[in-house]
Amino acid sequence: MKLLKNAFFTGLILLIQQVNAQQFNLDAEIKPRFEFRNGYSTLNSDAVDPASFISQRTRLNFDYKGTEFNAFVAAQNVRVWGDAATLSTTDANGITLQQAWAEAFLGKWSFKLGRQHIAYDTERIFGRADWNQQGRSHDALRIKFKPNATNRMDIGFALNETSQSIFEEDYTLNNYKNFQYLWYNTKFNKIGLSFLFLNTGFAFDDNNEQKIAYNQTIGLTSALNDNRWSANASIYLQTGKIENSDLSALNASAIINYSLNSEFLVGLGAEYMSGTDMNETTSDLNSFTPWFGTNHRYNGIMDYFYVGNHSNSVGLVDINAKINYSKNKFSANLAPHFFSSAATIVNGNGIEQDSYLGTEIDLTLGYKASKSIVFNAGYSQMFASDSMEIIKGGDASMTNNWAWAMITFKPHFFSYNGN
Repeated sequence: MKLLKNAFFTGLILLIQQVNAQQFNLDAEIKPRFEFRNGYSTLNSDAVDPASFISQRTRLNFDYKGTEFNAFVAAQNVRVWGDAATLSTTDANGITLQQAWAEAFLGKWSFKLGRQHIAYDTERIFGRADWNQQGRSHDALRIKFKPNATNRMDIGFALNETSQSIFEEDYTLNNYKNFQYLWYNTKFNKIGLSFLFLNTGFAFDDNNEQKIAYNQTIGLTSALNDNRWSANASIYLQTGKIENSDLSALNASAIINYSLNSEFLVGLGAEYMSGTDMNETTSDLNSFTPWFGTNHRYNGIMDYFYVGNHSNSVGLVDINAKINYSKNKFSANLAPHFFSSAATIVNGNGIEQDSYLGTEIDLTLGYKASKSIVFNAGYSQMFASDSMEIIKGGDASMTNNWAWAMITFKPHFFSYNGN
């Protein structure tokens, strides 16, 4: 067995040398997570019972860095323990390519093609969504231009189809049809500033004919780091069409943090996501959508808002705070969120309701046992209002909570450096 292992790695080294690799790494990620859901994402009710399960991400990463181009391939399996019988010859989800890209360099330009993560700034519009076991990746072309250390511009393109068809076919996946974007970032002193323009096309059926409706997201993000203080703020506008409806929406947010000492950090934040009145009489939409963001990071980790839900709804006002503690290998975070709607809520009789939706309390714990092993756990509870019940269903008077525990292993198998 030892001889076979040595032969494998010797052959791998020879193969890498043949393709003039400067560096090659082979590593993995194994992330099982237990969850107890009793009002996660939506309100509890007498008609249902709590859910508990263990999901797992298993990911194998091949990272190649050469003199002319870089390449990266991440193969993964996402499963729920028990979704395949012990003697099963098949797997519920199989093996997928979470990433598979190559990036060529030409002076100050680079060209990155293939399935890849796209993440910018605070990941509000473009993010990796790494909490989801599958993560988010795009089939895209990114053209990067970096004239110096403080400026960078990216231009991105995506065009999605479901097959190599002979003639045009309808695009039926729950996904965007295409996008084009420009992102520019500059840094000066302690401040960073980014601009984003995103044009996204979604396919929809209009009288048995598929059409593409385009909406545009335009915005600025700024960040400041100054000794114990850090802050970021952003503003985004959305316009265009959602199917046949006109869209006009706004997102604005600000967060400020202060490090009390080496162990404690406190922060305050606020976010406004415009919404559409429930008694709106036209087809116009005023609901902002953070299309490809890491939305689990925002608006409470119980995922009541914008994590596969709450689209084209009454929007959100989120006033939040946090207290972080970290020492040695241990960390803890306590974060309350106070939620209100940004637009009018009405009940079944058309009577306007209070905008207050509820309060969520999130407690998360972490322990970094080593460079390759990290433990995390959390408990969250939603104290919902009757208005939340109107937009979510369920029973606001019942206990709505969520608990989870996760361990992440990141073994490193092999490295080669040809320098």
